[in-house]
Amino acid sequence: MNYADLFRVTLPETALEIAALLVLVIDLGFLRKSALKLRVTVAALLGVAGCGAALWAISIQTGFGLYVDESLVLANGGVTAIAQVGILVLTALTLLLFIDSEFTRNVGEYVAVVLMAASGGLIVASARDLLVIFVGLELLSLGLYILTAFAKSSGKSAEAALKYYLFGGMSAAFLLFGFSYLYGLSGSTNLNEIQYFIGESGASPLLYVAWILIVAGLGFKIAAVPFHLWAPDTYEGAPSPAAAFIASVSKVASFALLLTIGGNLLMPGGPISGARLMVEGYLQNEYRTWQSLAAILLIVSAASMIVGNLAALAQVSVRRLLAYSAIAHAGYILLGVATQRNFSGQGSPFEFLVSTNGPSFLSANAVLYYILTYGLTTIGAFGVVDVVQRATGSDKLDAFLGLHKRNPVLAAVLLVLFLSLAGIPPLVGFWAKFNLFAAVLGVSAGPVPFTLVALAVAFSAVSLYYYLQVLKRAYVMPAVDETPIKAHPVTMAVLVGIAAAVVVLGCFPALLQNWISSFYPVL
Repeated sequence: MNYADLFRVTLPETALEIAALLVLVIDLGFLRKSALKLRVTVAALLGVAGCGAALWAISIQTGFGLYVDESLVLANGGVTAIAQVGILVLTALTLLLFIDSEFTRNVGEYVAVVLMAASGGLIVASARDLLVIFVGLELLSLGLYILTAFAKSSGKSAEAALKYYLFGGMSAAFLLFGFSYLYGLSGSTNLNEIQYFIGESGASPLLYVAWILIVAGLGFKIAAVPFHLWAPDTYEGAPSPAAAFIASVSKVASFALLLTIGGNLLMPGGPISGARLMVEGYLQNEYRTWQSLAAILLIVSAASMIVGNLAALAQVSVRRLLAYSAIAHAGYILLGVATQRNFSGQGSPFEFLVSTNGPSFLSANAVLYYILTYGLTTIGAFGVVDVVQRATGSDKLDAFLGLHKRNPVLAAVLLVLFLSLAGIPPLVGFWAKFNLFAAVLGVSAGPVPFTLVALAVAFSAVSLYYYLQVLKRAYVMPAVDETPIKAHPVTMAVLVGIAAAVVVLGCFPALLQNWISSFYPVL
């Protein structure tokens, strides 16, 4: 490795860091005494330009990543490129929604932290080494803690940030413990080498301990049960653009990492020697090892679906409702992460072991499709809630009473986004769930996956009820106050654009599916 290779691979992150520095210089050096609206607009547009530059950098990247002593440290293409493009697009959308915000006068600092956190997300998506993964996660997480506390006049913001930070510190400790055990088992921090070692040597009790600790650490990042306690307060207390960033960008980066780590630990690597094939008992034990590792994810998935959907039924705050909805969606997505290989127990151990030599992209494709479309829809949902909250002073359900009369366009956007989150056709949320559930059954047919998919479908029906509670107030129940609700033109343009994308991608699902598939077979 040389510094030219490092610069080439990290060019998107470099573009974001340069944009962050430029935002600080212009805001603090030239626009310090200007009107707040001008400062916000300039800073947000510079941030969007930085995201555009990073997207261009991804498009011109060549090669297969950064290698150190023949070990892959940072990857290009495949899952990495898909996740990085998603992170940058979602970051740009949250910055555009920031244009109409007034919760802080530290405009340059806010946009700079957003861009630095996004660069951490890019590192997380591309990392293939435990040390690099942890550095990227901490860069992302520290930015999220700061963004949550950015509304200095809000007590809820400070409380949410403190809870987020404390839970985040504990999750980092769990993750480090898990990583240290993996290093102790394999003698390496590189995921490919760890995969090879486990595939050759089989599992030990320490591997199960390491995997449980890693699931606990990353479960916090994706707000999966029982590591979800920070999410409702953070979604409710953080400034709306920051909450949208946490709910979308952080999820894309974290699930991309889970796909990478899960793909390595749940799919043993390395050549299969003749001696190993001759020992049927050894193969049976190894076969059960991969089932046990996947089973831990499936338990977390089921718990997240149940707790997230049932808790959402009791919410009167739409922000908290979206938080528990995010927990439920994390449960759905974990189904795809856990079933990247056959979990069902169908077929012989020999067939399972041989199948791990060839890549299977069905579940990974569906997971990527889901997280990208979910992130897009969630940003729009938070944008609508922010407009209503600033107009009414509340994010409670009754704040949406008569929204179709107060702002028909905003109500239509809310209708499209919430029905998509519920999985109603022909919106993109339906295809996200359909593809994911079909992939789970296609890769791992059996009683356990079938039961979990049936559970997911049933709780998707439950989710429709609490989404309709918001829509009922917007369209059916009479308004207490019929004063028109107005939004900034840029905000309305972004929200309408997101709603239009949800409809178009739902009517033509192959557009996004083909784009994702075009990055394979490079992982």
